[in-house]
Amino acid sequence: MPLYEADGSIDPYTLKTVPEKFVIFYSSIEHDGKMWCPDCRAVEELVKDAFSDSGPEALIVYVGNKAQWKCSTNAYRQKPWTLTSIPTIVRIQDGQEIGRLTDDSGIIEGLKEFVKA
Repeated sequence: MPLYEADGSIDPYTLKTVPEKFVIFYSSIEHDGKMWCPDCRAVEELVKDAFSDSGPEALIVYVGNKAQWKCSTNAYRQKPWTLTSIPTIVRIQDGQEIGRLTDDSGIIEGLKEFVKA
């Protein structure tokens, strides 16, 4: 399956060198089995479809629980990612970011073309 989940111990800089072409940043999963972020839940099925067996490979990274994400020192709010919202999908090539889709509306409108590019 081309959709993988990152180990929680992976260093944010190491993510630039993963073999997958896309990195998907989501909120963490709560005790009820759902992500706490409503925007992340809104795009979850669309993302699963885009990165299905016939799609490109992607790595899911969970940014933390709500309190961790809201903290300005969250590792993913810092370099090299400097995220400002989730969900965020980043396209990587040769260790460099070459494109980014953010929040649910951008992802809903642009994911199919973004994945094809």
